Amino acid sequence: MIGYATIGTNDLEKARGFYDALFETVGAKRLMQLDEGFTGYGKEMGQPMLCVTPPFNGEKATVGNGMMIALQAEDRAEVDALHAKALELGADDEGAPGLREPEEMGFYAAYFRDLDGNKLCAFKVG
Repeated sequence: MIGYATIGTNDLEKARGFYDALFETVGAKRLMQLDEGFTGYGKEMGQPMLCVTPPFNGEKATVGNGMMIALQAEDRAEVDALHAKALELGADDEGAPGLREPEEMGFYAAYFRDLDGNKLCAFKVG
């Protein structure tokens, strides 16, 4: 249902370095890079992407209150790997990997904030 989600950055090269290394962990990479900075990451074109860019209006990028991007993982080990890699790259921990309530739902997740403060979740259901 989601084609892509976009988050803002105030330091495009730093953000690209973070996401290049983070998404390498799960076999994703840069699929698109436009001259104005819009950079899309995913596993292949035509599949959901996460894009990072300076704001189009030229103003400072800010974090959306209540906004979060959820990255679906193949398994719990991939959730663990994404969280660990994000922290290694300088992300802030927002919740260690583990089952979330209600446990019978099988929602295994980890949360972190990227270098610009955007909140992301890596998760696996089941």
